[in-house]
Amino acid sequence: MFKLQWKHLGLLLVLMLSLVLAACGTNDENGDDTTNGDEVTNGDEGETGDDVTGIELGEESIELVYVEWDSEIASTNVIAQVLESQGYDVTITPIDNAIMWSSVATGDADGMVAAWLPGTHGELFEQHQDNLVQLGPNLEGAGIGLVVPEYMDVTSIADLADYDGLDSITGIEPGAGVVQAAEDALDDYNLDGWSVDPSSSGAMAVALGEAINNEEPIVVTGWTPHWKFAQYDLKYLEDPEGSFGGAESIETMVREGLEQDSPAAYHILDQFFWEPSDMEEVMLEITDGVSEEDAAANWIAANQDKVDEWIAGLE
Repeated sequence: MFKLQWKHLGLLLVLMLSLVLAACGTNDENGDDTTNGDEVTNGDEGETGDDVTGIELGEESIELVYVEWDSEIASTNVIAQVLESQGYDVTITPIDNAIMWSSVATGDADGMVAAWLPGTHGELFEQHQDNLVQLGPNLEGAGIGLVVPEYMDVTSIADLADYDGLDSITGIEPGAGVVQAAEDALDDYNLDGWSVDPSSSGAMAVALGEAINNEEPIVVTGWTPHWKFAQYDLKYLEDPEGSFGGAESIETMVREGLEQDSPAAYHILDQFFWEPSDMEEVMLEITDGVSEEDAAANWIAANQDKVDEWIAGLE
């Protein structure tokens, strides 16, 4: 009887040992499968499985900076909402021109869609270009110059020398490229006794509107795109001396390392591109009293096909 019990016990021990070995074998196989899953490659590139299905968000907090021009208020609010729709927590910060450039160059901010080149921000670009990633234009066909109401009997900047009752140009923020170009124009066209009076984008627009309402002469620093061309009957003064340069583009700049830290955000910012008429739609709505956020949301809702192009490749 004891022999039978020991025999049974021996069989039981063999069975238990077999089960343990089988379990170990299964764990090894699962381990191999898990490792292979982590190392799934796509072709010869050695991409991980996470990369096969799309571009990762990475760090989800993004800060964009912009100068408070109507054009940049429009573009920054639109691209911020697109980034938010893809899962990012976006902060947009209005800031001085020079600080906008330096904050991206030093990595204190992640990017901007407000770089006017080659003229308006040319000096700032030269100063910081080695510490920035230049993604290229997000809008083409921009321009700067001196702008007057259509009712003024002048066609060229040179004509201002003989214009009675006016001896100043209403500018925007000190240090802006268009203000510097206007100061250069005083010398280029021998406008002795004239001055450029810096203010702000908003103050310039108010002064322009008041002058037009009273049919008074006024010269302002202007740029395209801007809602004022849809609101008022205006014209650029001819610039044969080239004080204001040629056509400009508005470009996107991001900090070094953003592509690695937030790949999807980098991709969207790189893809961002629209037309002057798109920007003017947003600007005009804001001017008519719609909030900046709502004007941006309205444009996005009406132009989802364009937004889809910016986010293409994320899924």
